[in-house]
Amino acid sequence: MKAPSSSSSGGSLTERDAKTHGFAAEFRDAVTFRAFGLVLGGLLVQLAFVVSYVGAFHSPTPHGIPVAVAAPQQVSAKIVAQLNALDGDPVEATAASSAAVARSWVLTRKTDAAFLFDATGTKDTLLVASAGGPSVSQTATQIAQKIETAQKRQIDVTDIRPPNAGDGRGMTSFYLVLGWVIGGYLTATIMGMAAGSRPANRHRTLIRLGVLVLYAAVSGIAGAVIVGPVFDALGGHFWTLSAIGTLVVLASAATALALQTLLGLLGTGVVILLFVVLGNPSSGGVYPAPLLPSFWSAIGQALPPGAGTTLVRNTVYFSGHATTQALWVLGAYAVGGAVLAWGASWRHELRHADADVEGSTGAAASEPAPEPSSTG
Repeated sequence: MKAPSSSSSGGSLTERDAKTHGFAAEFRDAVTFRAFGLVLGGLLVQLAFVVSYVGAFHSPTPHGIPVAVAAPQQVSAKIVAQLNALDGDPVEATAASSAAVARSWVLTRKTDAAFLFDATGTKDTLLVASAGGPSVSQTATQIAQKIETAQKRQIDVTDIRPPNAGDGRGMTSFYLVLGWVIGGYLTATIMGMAAGSRPANRHRTLIRLGVLVLYAAVSGIAGAVIVGPVFDALGGHFWTLSAIGTLVVLASAATALALQTLLGLLGTGVVILLFVVLGNPSSGGVYPAPLLPSFWSAIGQALPPGAGTTLVRNTVYFSGHATTQALWVLGAYAVGGAVLAWGASWRHELRHADADVEGSTGAAASEPAPEPSSTG
């Protein structure tokens, strides 16, 4: 019998199927529970992005800005007490033994400002380092001017470490680290999408980690070229910035690979939540920690964007002071991410092996036993 032709007058099977089922069937087929979950997840990430950025930046308020106080011993304790008793606790004052010590505290990032009291006149001095965050320096200046005006004294503000001429408002460190972090987790995500979001075995994970190490090194050098020879924003630290960039990218990429290996598509959402939604506004790039609400101030230096920004900024402008914590944080993300990714892939490998054993056992049990041969 001749099979009916798909080009007969009745039209193709696909066309007849579409006419039979109509829009409702197509809608049910297109809008699956998984598709709905992905759209809902996108909406939640979008709302979290808005809430996090607006929550962090909508009303910057000083709290606990570290300030050194250099004054004669007979008035030093009184000035420190007055500063620490200000409404809202905008500053955290500490007595320094001399003006030189107070200045060194600013340059080693023990404090953000130093107040030098002149016991012989009515004009005091405020030392700031705007390279560590112009907004904090400006806020400290405003607080000092208000206090001095109330005391009928004057204040002379001296910026002992301003940003480089090519660094504008000192934001280059933040933008550089932002690019490194985004590049790291995007590359890990692309590698996962190219051949499935979950590596099939440990060998594939090791290969991906090796590729990510090479990518991180190239990315670190490229970033140092851009902020150094190209724009002269953070010049004079080329190889140090290259090494920092390698570490930042690897921390981001290894963590992304680990979460995506462990959680699949959900892992990508967790990466965006950690690095973009929470990490960027809390990093201290726009507003340093003393101006952020307590939640963002607390988490900033525990995430790669914040740790990376501090590491770059303090390396370039403050001779590498106060960078130990940032190095430990980034190293933990890089090493921990690599170990977790390898362990998660091993776990998937064992699960697949168990599934294959169960499948082969079930198939063997379902086969009929061979009939005994007749000896006729």
